[in-house]
Amino acid sequence: MIPLSTPHAPPGLVDEGAPPMASARVMLFAVACALSVANVYYAQPLLDALAEEFGIAQGAIGGVVSLTQTGCALALLLLVPLGDLLDRRRLMLAQLFFLSAALVAVASAFSPLALFAGMLAVGLLGTAMTQGLIAYAASCAAPGERGRVVGAAQGGVVIGLLLARALAGWVADLGGWRAVYFSSAALALLLWPLLWRMLPPQCSPSPHLSYGRLLGSMLGLLLSQRVLQIRGMLALLMFAAFSIFWSAMVLPLSAPPHSFSHSAIGAFGLVGVLGALAAARAGHWADRGLGQWTSGAALLLLTLCWLPLALGDRHLWALVLGVLLLDLAGQALHVTNQSLILRTPPEAHSRLVGCYMLFYALGSGLGAIGATQVYVLAGWQGVCALGAGVSLLALAFWAATLRIMPAAASARLPG
Repeated sequence: MIPLSTPHAPPGLVDEGAPPMASARVMLFAVACALSVANVYYAQPLLDALAEEFGIAQGAIGGVVSLTQTGCALALLLLVPLGDLLDRRRLMLAQLFFLSAALVAVASAFSPLALFAGMLAVGLLGTAMTQGLIAYAASCAAPGERGRVVGAAQGGVVIGLLLARALAGWVADLGGWRAVYFSSAALALLLWPLLWRMLPPQCSPSPHLSYGRLLGSMLGLLLSQRVLQIRGMLALLMFAAFSIFWSAMVLPLSAPPHSFSHSAIGAFGLVGVLGALAAARAGHWADRGLGQWTSGAALLLLTLCWLPLALGDRHLWALVLGVLLLDLAGQALHVTNQSLILRTPPEAHSRLVGCYMLFYALGSGLGAIGATQVYVLAGWQGVCALGAGVSLLALAFWAATLRIMPAAASARLPG
């Protein structure tokens, strides 16, 4: 395993004296992240159309979403770490090319098997691109601005996934579900020359590692990196709370007195865009040595947001307020987590991102399972009590680990 205390970055990677990243390049990272992650979520509002087109039973069409999520998990384990072994610029360009090919394959599918294979590839390559771009952005940024740059890239991720469902529905209404994937493939091809022209090349961060040793070193990172362990557990609990809300909210909103359509329910996700934009500032605060206290404020807000959410089954204003606070708190913590984890030299950034996002996947899965079970037993108020309990546990864990966190995680960076 590569020691993360290496005093100097490998040749071709950013060093302490690197100039600030140009605003245009930061924006490109954010836009590329948004376009990449959106591909993973386009299918969700299209499931009815896919079921009808391919003659798949309503109970089985959810397998499309499961396959894209399976692709996400495989990407975190197998593809995202490649950023520590290969030139990240060439890797991103290659993955973007294959992602566009996978999108065309989905749009051209005429059998369930072809559809499922294409969705698996889209989940795999869309996730690899998204998380690889975040690690790439962190490695290109000067140490004193790394939180700001990561926050901008992560803001693009959140906006992309929140807008994907609405955009997919709009394009499908105009040209059918296949137009969604053909259009996304065209956008990917348009993005390719921009990335080729504007992203800096990077030599291999870890040229002495084989692919097998690279993957094996991820376990070493999980076992040895205290910041990753603590921030990963906070992410697990935070994403569990997120999943508790988003997995269960459709149940009360689709029932009286609201009786909203699925499109109307999905529109509540757009409220989170405001939270994502506000939360991008959290990375700047982490750069200034305020990461721990930003985390505490975000976790306190995450706990308190369940008060208006508990009223959301009766009052829409309370639901909107609660969703805004939930997304603001969650994304502020997420950006801060990544900013602190990626304060190390760049040679392990891709593996750190992959390891961190495994906590996200586990927390999201546990939250979804818990939410539906509790709703059956105790209704919406029970779901909100569960979410508040998980959020309070995260706040308590943060407080308990304040003295354990390495000083470097919250210290002000030079410059």
